[in-house]
Amino acid sequence: MTVDTPYASVWRADDADQQAVLGVLTEAFMNDPLVCWLFPEMGQRGRLQAHFYRPLLTHPAAEAYLAGRREGASVWLTLAAGQTPYAEHSDAPEAGQETVLGENGARLLALGRALAPRHPDREPHLYLPCMGVISGRQGAGLGSAMLRHRLERADADGLAAYLEASSSRSRALYQRHGFEDLGEPVRVADSPLLWPMWRPPHH
Repeated sequence: MTVDTPYASVWRADDADQQAVLGVLTEAFMNDPLVCWLFPEMGQRGRLQAHFYRPLLTHPAAEAYLAGRREGASVWLTLAAGQTPYAEHSDAPEAGQETVLGENGARLLALGRALAPRHPDREPHLYLPCMGVISGRQGAGLGSAMLRHRLERADADGLAAYLEASSSRSRALYQRHGFEDLGEPVRVADSPLLWPMWRPPHH
């Protein structure tokens, strides 16, 4: 279903759109502080990002969305009480992905281990692991359109939402849409700060 907003159209991506979603997210986060920390080698960053995002798209609980003229993308997971996204993938960098990610896998694993205990799991909720807009279109309302599109349905279903903001700019955007800081920010070694954020359903 495509939803038109004053800013952009948003629609759920299907299997044929998977490469477009990967392309948008990879481009959008190419210079993101956290992604630069995870994958410091510029020449390898795009390939490693795609390798990181692909399992999210194939997660059984995943919903992917595109916005505008395929200029924005988001991936949401609908998680049951007691379920977090880390358990299924906690060993991925050590098994299978280690040969692809190398030293990057150790940073990714450390980050996952730091974030896992901060992820609330007492009730069913939406989790937003990634949402990005390509450079040149950031600040044009595409992120807000994607948030409104999915959060309106979450509110109707009585679902809370959780995410980790990886920059002060994205944190401010999420705050405008009802997210609040959930405890202190997270940092692993010399990584940038990540802000766990929670949004109860709005009625």
